Amino acid sequence: MNTHEDFMRLALNNAKMTKGQTTPNPMVGSVIVKDGRIVGIGAHLKPGEPHAEIHALRMAGEQARGGTIYVTLEPCSHHGRTGPCAEAIVEAGLSKVVIAAMDPNPLVSGRGVRILEEAGIEVIRGVLAEESEAMNEVFNKFIVTKRPFVTLKAAVTMDGKIATRTASSKWITSEQAREDVHQLRHEAGAILTGVQTIIHDDSQLTTRLPGGRNPLRIILDSKLRIPMESRVVNDGEAPTWIFTAASYDEGKRRELERLGVRVIPTQGAERVQLEQVLDELGANEISSLLVEGGGEINASFVEQRLADKLVLYMAPKLVGGQYAPTFVEGTGAAKMDEALRLNRMTAEMVGPDLKIQAYFR
Repeated sequence: MNTHEDFMRLALNNAKMTKGQTTPNPMVGSVIVKDGRIVGIGAHLKPGEPHAEIHALRMAGEQARGGTIYVTLEPCSHHGRTGPCAEAIVEAGLSKVVIAAMDPNPLVSGRGVRILEEAGIEVIRGVLAEESEAMNEVFNKFIVTKRPFVTLKAAVTMDGKIATRTASSKWITSEQAREDVHQLRHEAGAILTGVQTIIHDDSQLTTRLPGGRNPLRIILDSKLRIPMESRVVNDGEAPTWIFTAASYDEGKRRELERLGVRVIPTQGAERVQLEQVLDELGANEISSLLVEGGGEINASFVEQRLADKLVLYMAPKLVGGQYAPTFVEGTGAAKMDEALRLNRMTAEMVGPDLKIQAYFR
């Protein structure tokens, strides 16, 4: 291990271990090298705590002077909940800074590099940049748009069905795939579904992993039809927000709010306005949203171009039947050349099921 790529990959691996716990901040790793030897290492662990560079500097102590620091994201230059890392690097006397990706945050965006270069420190950029940018896809969107990164997740048969014609859906995929979904929930800031899923399944929308964290639960319910005995209303496992349309039932709203559920009307006359949902989540620093809806909710996100990523678990089964629901419904494209194209598709096996990931943008 003696190249820039080697040390940066170590920093990236450290950063990836914090996935799901740094939101709304990015995942960042750092390594300090002096005379070919690692003397400091760090990762940003959670919001409000020291950044990766600070952890690495504290470990290195005086050995940092004259050394090289590898950082997966441009060191910050502004005062937030912590001080500027770029200034801390200058004060520590490092001679070189190697950066993977530049920070899209308008508060940083090249300013960190300027501080370093003006202090006479050599700066090398772009080492494993693509890997760093992919790791922080959630942060990269949120910090610029102030809306969460939206992932549509579905479990389907090989003919695209999410249930049989009698609405039987348990279980389409294997236990291994369902455990993988719980990891997605652990990493998400919020999880969204429609009221029909709550009525039909009484879903908890929680993370059933040892030590896993439960995301904020979002229910789309234009008429406030949610049963008062639903677990998402009563169990207290995670906060529950219900977004409704302008024609909601005021009495039902008061009942729900007495139980601690937050009810948020949107401007849609008969349907919940999705853009308003995303704006409200962004205003509350929810940087990632996992959508586990039915075909109509998925279609709304797709048709309105509000989804960023698709995660599809495909079981080796065929259901058939023209009345069995699919995971994207709505009106659909009239012609094949109007079909929405996805890109950057990858696939892997999770138990007996195929996990496909692809991007809408």
